[in-house]
Amino acid sequence: MALKAMRVLVVMALVAALMQLSQALGIAQFRRIAAQNNVTFMLVFGDSSVDPGNNNRLATTTKGNFLPYGKNFFNGRPTGRFTDGRLATDFIAESFGFTNAIPAFLDPTIKKIDLLHGVSFASAGSGYDDLTANLSSVLSVSRQLEYLKHYKIHLGNLVGVKKAEEIIGNSIFLLSMGTNDFLQNYYLEPTRSRQYTVEQYENYLVSSMFEDIKAMKSLGATRLVVVGVPPLGCMPIVKTLQDQTACVESYNKVAASLNSKIREKLAILRRTIGIKAAYIDCYDIILDAVNKPKKYGQYFASQAVLALKQVLSD
Repeated sequence: MALKAMRVLVVMALVAALMQLSQALGIAQFRRIAAQNNVTFMLVFGDSSVDPGNNNRLATTTKGNFLPYGKNFFNGRPTGRFTDGRLATDFIAESFGFTNAIPAFLDPTIKKIDLLHGVSFASAGSGYDDLTANLSSVLSVSRQLEYLKHYKIHLGNLVGVKKAEEIIGNSIFLLSMGTNDFLQNYYLEPTRSRQYTVEQYENYLVSSMFEDIKAMKSLGATRLVVVGVPPLGCMPIVKTLQDQTACVESYNKVAASLNSKIREKLAILRRTIGIKAAYIDCYDIILDAVNKPKKYGQYFASQAVLALKQVLSD
């Protein structure tokens, strides 16, 4: 339950960031910026922070398809989202004017029209390390990218191959993961901790992310938003296992170090493969939420606006 509570906090932080972004710019201006930059829709990859229900179709115990999840969704039912309502990505799509909820690609009820608004391939429990996903029997990033290939085929059948390539090229690819690599893999399972020191594992994760993004680029991605890792030491499960009431600083340092390396790698990607990449600082957002809740809104606005400008800049 503690880990689920932190998943909800991560989702809340991302939602708040995007809600503040919409308020800062105004929905009309937000949509105007999207239109000026030919942003058509969004393709989402990651873990529980952005999974709208793909895990419902998997043989895994990592699911969010039961109450109280979904109690504040449109029809008051759980959808597989690890939140009581919508995800941050749903609010992003609504702000762009696409749809009010990004569907899960594996949802058997998904309609053809939904393919024109974007989809999520994210899978709760996943991470940059394929082993992380394998431990929970969920979709690794490589599997998520395989489904992107299937999506492109479906989209091509719907609008034509040339138009499908154009749509993909104008999409925003959003990637949100990394927490599970440490909390459900490195610190719990012996395999990676025997192979790597913490710093070496951080480098391994960032290298894996680098390869994933290059694969996205080869499949048509031109615009990317990467969400950083939250302060791991502030997670309820960590504080419980470490018998602490305050955030565990050693875990936070690991998260901060990983985020720094992610940002450095994104800078390299921008220079080397020509992809427009922005970074959302989830770490500081959640640390502010934990330590200074009254400061929440204004800080989120500045972070989210910066990310939007980065990913849409020429």
